[in-house]
Amino acid sequence: MADPATYRPAPGSIPESPGVYRFRDPGGRVIYVGKAKSLRQRLNSYFADFAGLHPRTQTMLTTAASVDWTVVGTEVEALQLEYSWIKEFDPRFNVKYRDDKSYPYLAVTMGEDFPRVQVLRGAKRKGTRYFGPYSHAWAIRETVDLLLRVFPVRTCSAGVFKRAGQIGRPCLLGYIDKCSAPCVGRVTPEEHRALAEDFCDFMAGNTGRFIKRLEREMREAAAVEEYERAARLRDDVQALQRALEKQTVVLGDGTDCDVIALAEDPLEAAIQVFYVRGGRIRGQRGWVVDKVEEATPGELVEQFLLQMYGEATIPREILVPARPPDEAALIELLSEQRGSRVDLRVPQRGDKKSLMETVERNAKESLAQHKLRRASDLTTRSRALQEIADALDLDQAPLRIECYDVSHIQGENVVASMVVFEDGLARKSEYRRFSIRTGEGDVASIYEVICRRFKRYLEERAATGELDAGTDDEAGHDEAGHDATGHDATGHDATGHDGDGYDANGYGAAGRGGAATPIDPETGRPRKFAYPPNLVVVDGGPAQAAAAQRALDELGIDDIAVCGLAKRLEEVWLPGDDQPVILPRSSEGLYLLQRVRDEAHRFAIAYHRTKRSKSLKESALDHVPGLGPARRQALLRHFGSVKRLREASAEEIREVPGIGRATAEAIVAALRGESPSPAGQGS
Repeated sequence: MADPATYRPAPGSIPESPGVYRFRDPGGRVIYVGKAKSLRQRLNSYFADFAGLHPRTQTMLTTAASVDWTVVGTEVEALQLEYSWIKEFDPRFNVKYRDDKSYPYLAVTMGEDFPRVQVLRGAKRKGTRYFGPYSHAWAIRETVDLLLRVFPVRTCSAGVFKRAGQIGRPCLLGYIDKCSAPCVGRVTPEEHRALAEDFCDFMAGNTGRFIKRLEREMREAAAVEEYERAARLRDDVQALQRALEKQTVVLGDGTDCDVIALAEDPLEAAIQVFYVRGGRIRGQRGWVVDKVEEATPGELVEQFLLQMYGEATIPREILVPARPPDEAALIELLSEQRGSRVDLRVPQRGDKKSLMETVERNAKESLAQHKLRRASDLTTRSRALQEIADALDLDQAPLRIECYDVSHIQGENVVASMVVFEDGLARKSEYRRFSIRTGEGDVASIYEVICRRFKRYLEERAATGELDAGTDDEAGHDEAGHDATGHDATGHDATGHDGDGYDANGYGAAGRGGAATPIDPETGRPRKFAYPPNLVVVDGGPAQAAAAQRALDELGIDDIAVCGLAKRLEEVWLPGDDQPVILPRSSEGLYLLQRVRDEAHRFAIAYHRTKRSKSLKESALDHVPGLGPARRQALLRHFGSVKRLREASAEEIREVPGIGRATAEAIVAALRGESPSPAGQGS
């Protein structure tokens, strides 16, 4: 690893002009390309405070061995050169967008003597007009089948076309009038090309003139009593209308725009684009990117626009979720490539805002599906577990991981969650939730949760005879009557399952690669806390990791590894270490730890919302003897709020109709003696 100080440019040698810079590794390979309004300010920021940089930027600087730059005249030129260099050098530390799948296009090969309509994927070919992309190839074929009735363009391959010409007989489509059969000379090359151009015009959104022309010809045929021809023209009109119905109308006629939405997490981002032409959604496309460097939504949008429109057709208007940092320069560059003005807009209201929300939902779904595909691969999960074991110096891969998170708002309704992943997959039947008793901050809450969970572990182990009885801590119960294992008085656990399905030895079936769960032979309840994890992950930094380790140490448990995962930089902290463990951004191990942490966060927030909703529905007035709903409403109408009622005297309260002296004094006592109700006990 190189020391950035060894290749830092000499003071004063970097110009203050706009430009593009390149970091190279010891072999001379370009590893990062960036642009700057002022090269001196940007490059000095890399070398001024190395410790204050993002870990990914630090990795890039220690991988590099040199830096060079090129001065340009304007910010637009900087954008152009940056795009060219990224395309030429494919730097490993630049953001790269990749298709989340291969999308099909409707293609018309206008470069051939007899243009052909077909479905194509992959790289675009010169001389071919493309429409789409579409989500499914069958959607293209349905549309083409309808349009061939009106625009009978060739769809056969070169081999079929040549053979038909040799034998002098067209294929089936030629006999059913869905091909003009240029192979046997039914139409001239010029007539066939005119059909292909009309097909392209219709697909490009110029639909009105074709329908009007057919309707006019239909009326003319009917006027001269050519009813069979009029019926065929009527069917042609209906075919075009059905083809249009397959494309959803979302904006006003004549609106051409691309709608771009973004969904991201600290590791990855998903981009979705809807192509709107003539007010209709003509297609959609998606990309997924690994966030190699720290980037704001605006920066991701800028990088995406540069990569997407480097070769693609640029519409008049582009709707984006966030404004790029160099918006004016980017608009100028896109307008120059298009040959006319291009507008970048962030929709705020109306139909365009609604469409943006739809595209954003698609982006979130795309990111979720991408994560699901990545997590479901057995080889990937095995590699992730081994990478975690190597990074944390564990003796074996952590087949069972438990993660804990705390949720609250300003110290109120403090709760915690415990989620379990076995063999890299969530085991939701083992999730648990805790109502925090101390409420003295996240660190104290983590300490309490770890103590309570592993005291139960020791008790369960002692009950099976594997350990001596080690603790007299009582299993608390929460408001729902669940004990620390999540079971209620009926023996059902938090998922609603009872003791059925366990064998005579007291063990249930293993779940998703996990070990079987011990059963208490006396009560029939699953001993869920008797099975320890290989790794405890807490949401937080060194303080939270140290608190979890201290709880285990005090309980005498020394065979369970502990780490903390900080949200901001995705750093992995080990108890007692001054520096975090930095896993590579491409690491499957980091990806798994993040999924575990995010699941614990989701589960904690869900429980916190439940408790908060319950507390908001309760009032100190509910417990005043003799005060029913009608008089409670009368008090609130009179004073306006519980806060003002709490400040009122007994005499002022008695002014409310129906409130006597004894009731008024009881209300004052209830409100002024009120203290935050203790958090529910249990898990």
